[in-house]
Amino acid sequence: MPARPRSGSAPAPASLTATADADRVPVSQKIGIGLGSFLDMWGHWLYQSMVFHVFNVFLGVAPGLISTALGLKIAVDAVSDALFGWLSDNTRTRWGRRRPYILVGGVLSGIGLPLMFAVGRGWSDTEYFVFMLVSTCLYVPVMSCFNMPWNSLGAEMTPDYHERTRVMSVKNAIQKIPELAMFVAAQFTTLAIFNDASGKPDILLGAQVYTSILGGIMVVVSIFIFSLTRERYYEAVVSRSTQRVPFKDTLYRTLKNRPFRQMLGTMLAYNMATAMVGLLGYYATVYYVCGGNVVEATKWNSLMGVAGLVCGLLGISFAGAVARRHGKRHALMTVLVLGIFAFIGDWFFYNPQLPWLQLLASGGVAFIGAGFWTIYGSAMADVIDHDELSSGQRREGSFAACGSWISKVGLALGNSASGWVLMFTGFDAKLPAQSDEAIFLIRVFLSGVPICGLLIALFIVSRYFLTEQRMHEIRAALEARRGTV
Repeated sequence: MPARPRSGSAPAPASLTATADADRVPVSQKIGIGLGSFLDMWGHWLYQSMVFHVFNVFLGVAPGLISTALGLKIAVDAVSDALFGWLSDNTRTRWGRRRPYILVGGVLSGIGLPLMFAVGRGWSDTEYFVFMLVSTCLYVPVMSCFNMPWNSLGAEMTPDYHERTRVMSVKNAIQKIPELAMFVAAQFTTLAIFNDASGKPDILLGAQVYTSILGGIMVVVSIFIFSLTRERYYEAVVSRSTQRVPFKDTLYRTLKNRPFRQMLGTMLAYNMATAMVGLLGYYATVYYVCGGNVVEATKWNSLMGVAGLVCGLLGISFAGAVARRHGKRHALMTVLVLGIFAFIGDWFFYNPQLPWLQLLASGGVAFIGAGFWTIYGSAMADVIDHDELSSGQRREGSFAACGSWISKVGLALGNSASGWVLMFTGFDAKLPAQSDEAIFLIRVFLSGVPICGLLIALFIVSRYFLTEQRMHEIRAALEARRGTV
């Protein structure tokens, strides 16, 4: 049964824009939840950003095999995300239901990161493929142990409509730091200290050293997250309830929530479209702008990371301002429209005569991406309130698991297609220079595919109905039933 209201429950806020002091999240806790971005970015996305650089460009593994290995781990993702989302919803400990998993999963993910590149030289394509498949499938449950409780905790930091956007803004601002480390990764692996006897960069050795450094940081950060964060809803709502969330509800009942399906559809269209061409930007830099000079390209890649950091921070601020003035739906729609223009610009910004224009390409994508994920994360917290009104349960873990799995389906499909899209262009890593036709098709797909996906996302989000007014009505109904948090 839902928890009974406590005496003295606060009435619904009189103003649609004011945030009560009791609803504000302390800066230390905002930083604590934001630090999880280090593990999320490096544990989930660093490998995908480096795998083609190491296994294709350096070791010569066929891009189709690499993208297939990345796609096949989705089956393990489906089970592990659902399991840890369900476990964290139903766990009861003196430290809460999320934080113990965050600590254990975070430490193990840091230890396991460098092992993803623990391969030898001279292996066959089949041997590399098997290693990639096995290592990623073993690492996935470790990241689920951290990521599902962390995502769940982010959605229950505050009951306030606008403070949720501020929490996500701080989280995504902090995320720019590990994102920069991902852009610098390729250049780090080509440093002269890793050159082999012939004077060429030993990219594999550089990757092994780099991931060992980042893995150590992940272990330390996990301890800080555990120490700084608190579970607001656990003490006020969850610990007083004897209800448990059935495992089947992680997918079935969660997907019955209409606004959740709308947000999933928006995210899925965005993810698939951008993932399908995510690696094409790197190849456009290397083989079109820099004429096949990998070392020179990695330097530009690092500068593009800096541009992405600056523009991403601007995107977070911009999206937050639009959301505060016009609501989250209009903020998402604005970001998606700007994203369409950003990808149109990619056709012109990758230019061998003016290589600095690449900074605008990466900056534009970072601007719209940071804005999109800030508002998306804030809106998902609203979706969970909408669900609590009908179910009487706080099921952040179920929503995080289902949302993560659907997101990874989109990414897996996009990543699986990305290598084959690259092969379709006629690209051949063994050639010192690529054909004009291959370069042309890379540029066409780099701009065209994301535009189609963003148009679909724009249509879906235009039908999203959890407005600010509706969320205040939901909050008032919840607090009348189970008290304030």
